[in-house]
Amino acid sequence: MSSRSIQYTSSPLLASRTPVWRSKFVVAMLALSFVVLAGRAAYIQVISNDFFQKQGQVRFARTLEMPANRGRILDRNGQILATSVLAPSIWAIPEDVEGDPKQLQRLARLLDMPLSELKRKLDDEDKTFVWLKRQVDEPVARQIAALNIKGIYQRKEYKRQYPEGEVAAHLVGFTSIEDHGQEGVELAFNQTLAGKPGSRRVIKDRLGNVVEVVGETVPPVEGRDVQLSIDSKIQFYAYQRLKQAVRDNQAKAGSVVVLDAQTGELLALANYPSYVPGKRQSFKDAPMRNRALTDSFEPGSTVKPFVAALALEKGVATPGTTLQISPNGRFSLGGATITDTHTYAMLTVSEVIQKSSNIGITKLAMQMPAQDLWEMYSQVGFGQRPQLPFPGAVSGRLRPWKTWRPIEHATMSYGYGLSASLVQLAHAYTVFAHDGELLPITLEKAQGPVTGVRLIQAKNARAIRRMLQMATGPGGTAPKAQTVGYSVGGKTGTARKQEGRGYADKKYRGFFVGMAPIEQPRVIVAVMIDEPDAGKFYGGDVAAPVFSETVQQTLHLMGVQPDIEVKPQIVARVEGQEAPL
Repeated sequence: MSSRSIQYTSSPLLASRTPVWRSKFVVAMLALSFVVLAGRAAYIQVISNDFFQKQGQVRFARTLEMPANRGRILDRNGQILATSVLAPSIWAIPEDVEGDPKQLQRLARLLDMPLSELKRKLDDEDKTFVWLKRQVDEPVARQIAALNIKGIYQRKEYKRQYPEGEVAAHLVGFTSIEDHGQEGVELAFNQTLAGKPGSRRVIKDRLGNVVEVVGETVPPVEGRDVQLSIDSKIQFYAYQRLKQAVRDNQAKAGSVVVLDAQTGELLALANYPSYVPGKRQSFKDAPMRNRALTDSFEPGSTVKPFVAALALEKGVATPGTTLQISPNGRFSLGGATITDTHTYAMLTVSEVIQKSSNIGITKLAMQMPAQDLWEMYSQVGFGQRPQLPFPGAVSGRLRPWKTWRPIEHATMSYGYGLSASLVQLAHAYTVFAHDGELLPITLEKAQGPVTGVRLIQAKNARAIRRMLQMATGPGGTAPKAQTVGYSVGGKTGTARKQEGRGYADKKYRGFFVGMAPIEQPRVIVAVMIDEPDAGKFYGGDVAAPVFSETVQQTLHLMGVQPDIEVKPQIVARVEGQEAPL
């Protein structure tokens, strides 16, 4: 007997016969299972696939933004003040990163970060995405790509470059890391500059690679360029002169504004201290303030010409009208005392402006109703926000005339009790420079002739210009405003700074606002030096020299012919050196 037959006979289970129905039942159950699975598959894939389609889209379908190239900011001559350059951003899927220590060390150097910081980023809790560095230079991005580290990727982005740097920082402003305008022109014209990003719908695999493009691709709409009225050469020169003056006078800060006297175009606007728009580490509150627009102050004697113009308009006085001043330089009004820096017995209206007499301008102002003075100040723009798109531009303060007490009526005439920004002062002086018309001020390049609003007669505007010329001549308060080759006119201002409810003892602002050439003005320049601390603080000493140098260079760049003959100097040689005689 074989061993096989012994096994079968010795095993009761093997020896028993299996019923036929049992095998058929097993086969039937298997068949039913396949039918159920096929039905379920058909249901999921054909009949009710919305849920799974949605889940697939969530996991693998992506809408990729196609960034629009931001428009350029140009000066009036087409010079670039701001432009965008390609700057890829580096990101990673931490769980997929595979790189040896040398590769990671090299990557850290290219990203300009310690290796420990790179490892910390790669150990981030989010294992599927982490930014390593935003907006690196394109050559650096190419070197990173050449490392060929698995799990390290790049995203196409743009960053702004500002060729003029700190010189035009307060004008141009800057953008955020996401390329949205934050300050200056970048913010004011953000909608024009930004354009509209495009998009495309794609399917990605788990590594972030695009497998398939699905749906319609919407191309980006590139941002449009913005051309400003600014002249970058004038801007540079004005900034350099201002910077030097602030340092020489050990001042806290300073501002300068240059306007085209014929069109109202802003040719330059500079502040010091400044910052570098492309370097975020230089961003600090004080240097970032656009003081020419955001800071208001009591303008001091720079408003006296408006009182004189009002007197001429009302027929209260003529340029030659004589006013009795004070033999001791003091004048009492309502219990308060108004003083002059020098004593004058008698002055004409023209001499009041030339000598900047507080007493003289007070006596002139008191001959006219407070309402008339308020209306003149209001018409030239004091107390109103400048019509410029800059963020943060202030309106200053001009209280209603009905609230003025007699002493305030007086102090308003020489610039105390109201406040204005430097841009407002420069704008107001267009009424004198443009023969009695107040021009609209603009930051964009003018297209065609510009018309203003007439506030005073042309003959009275010319009379005020002659007074302003006297102020910069012999016997005036600002002989340092004189410019080689060009006739100039302007007005100084020196105001004590407010501190609490009173005025600081030794803190001043020095101003000068003027124009040139005086017969047919082409430019208006306003200068403010804040808290000079090197021994001089009068506007004629600290601000007028900045005006002089800026005006001369500006008129030269504009191609304006000199209107004053420049006499050649006789040069003698003294011990091998040349010296003018």
